[in-house]
Amino acid sequence: MAYHSYHEFLNTLEQQGELFRVSQPLATELEITELADRQMKSPGGGKALLIEKPTVNGQVVPFPVALNTLGSWNRMALALGVDSVETAAAELHALMKAKPPSSFKEAIKLLGTALDLRHAKPKVVKTGPCQEVIHKFEPPATRTEPWPPAPRLETPPSRAPHFPSLLNLPILKCWPLDGGRFITLPCVVTKDPDTGERNVGMYRVQIYDDRTTGMHWQLQKVGARHGRRYYETGARMPVAIFLGGDPACTFAATAPLPDGLDEFLLAGYLRKKSVELVKCQTHDLEVPANADFVIEGYIDPKEPLREEGPFGDHTGFYTLPEPYPVFHVTAITHRKDAVYPATIVGMPPMEDFYMGSAAVRLFLPIFKMNFPEIVDIALPAEGVFHNLVFVSIKKSYPMQAYKIMHGLWGMGQMMFTKYLLVVDDDVDVHNTSEVLFRWCANTDPQRDCLLTKGPADVLDHATPEVAAGSKLGIDATKKLPGEGFKRPWPPLVKMDPTIKAMMERLFSSQSPKPSSPK
Repeated sequence: MAYHSYHEFLNTLEQQGELFRVSQPLATELEITELADRQMKSPGGGKALLIEKPTVNGQVVPFPVALNTLGSWNRMALALGVDSVETAAAELHALMKAKPPSSFKEAIKLLGTALDLRHAKPKVVKTGPCQEVIHKFEPPATRTEPWPPAPRLETPPSRAPHFPSLLNLPILKCWPLDGGRFITLPCVVTKDPDTGERNVGMYRVQIYDDRTTGMHWQLQKVGARHGRRYYETGARMPVAIFLGGDPACTFAATAPLPDGLDEFLLAGYLRKKSVELVKCQTHDLEVPANADFVIEGYIDPKEPLREEGPFGDHTGFYTLPEPYPVFHVTAITHRKDAVYPATIVGMPPMEDFYMGSAAVRLFLPIFKMNFPEIVDIALPAEGVFHNLVFVSIKKSYPMQAYKIMHGLWGMGQMMFTKYLLVVDDDVDVHNTSEVLFRWCANTDPQRDCLLTKGPADVLDHATPEVAAGSKLGIDATKKLPGEGFKRPWPPLVKMDPTIKAMMERLFSSQSPKPSSPK
């Protein structure tokens, strides 16, 4: 299902009882975060929120703020226009299974072909709702000296609240020690200067003043790779940030697609309709025509990097200040009825758990095509995405669990996984209690643990060096003789199925009835 606007998606959530409106004014500084955090930690992810009167420095701004819109299994399914994420995954698998790939590279190529066959590629249109209101900025002079400390941000008093400046958009300061306001749900568009291949990533954006921000693309991200090529040539790098529009585009920006595969192609597949793109006002990058906000600009490789952060991150800890590129705003465009989409991150569970888990469900068929023994994969909320991964396999030969460990660590963002636990196919990896039981029962620490080294998440504060650390693989499967286990393996304690069925028939009609109130 294709949503023609973010408003249409929010209306669907409201009709499904998934949206809670907040009519009283709430500050974008901390207050909105506290309300959103309570919802995200509620059973099942709580409700989506629409803050109708957000305030910036005490002034109500005309753009409502929407949060937690993807923060439950039902809302993720509604965003993708399916009855469940598994339905979308099954459709993708059906497109690809006709020609099983012989390698991971071939699987990625086949993935691109499958997406392209299902729906047409993105198409460019002349204009769109995202450019109903346009404001352009004069580009500043190039800075060559170090940046001074960031000043306190205030809305310029000479500008009306509706003026589309970074300082009076309802951008959140989420946590008390944050270094400022951060755009937390930005879809950042860049292009490879050599191949022209587009990437849409999600990298937080810190507001420095009314026309400059920090661009926090981490070392291993595709946007950072594009940026390094511009730094090598010295040419200004065009960048566009869009917010809102069809939620399929937002989800695609977070999906772990291989480098070179267009996220708008995935979004078109999910929404069952091509994504319409419009050319930006101040450079040639293209953004979704139905987006709510577009922030256009550039990064100048001749400028010094600038300190960005701290920021209360998805790890549950603050990431400390580090130097990152400065993004200069050349234009802000938006819909007349724009809604500002945001999220918050912090100690789990949060909205990003559902977004990350949905991506795993969607791409599980790809993992299975390369590793047919894989039954299921789960990323528990406590692992904040990739720190902890549970994998169940149908084991048929010795050391098979270690093959899976090495294979997954070599696949895209799975390289960041610190703890990878492999269990047998009869274990529900989404039941953390069941996995922990097998972990404790089926392992000998010395025999069944694999300690290795590799790349680490830049945001991981526990590693001895930035972006480099160690990993632990644990084989919690039943041991085979070829794995150095010479004792008989005991059976799991289970009741006879016939007795279970008999007791079920006998007592299902005799379950206790609730007592009547006196």
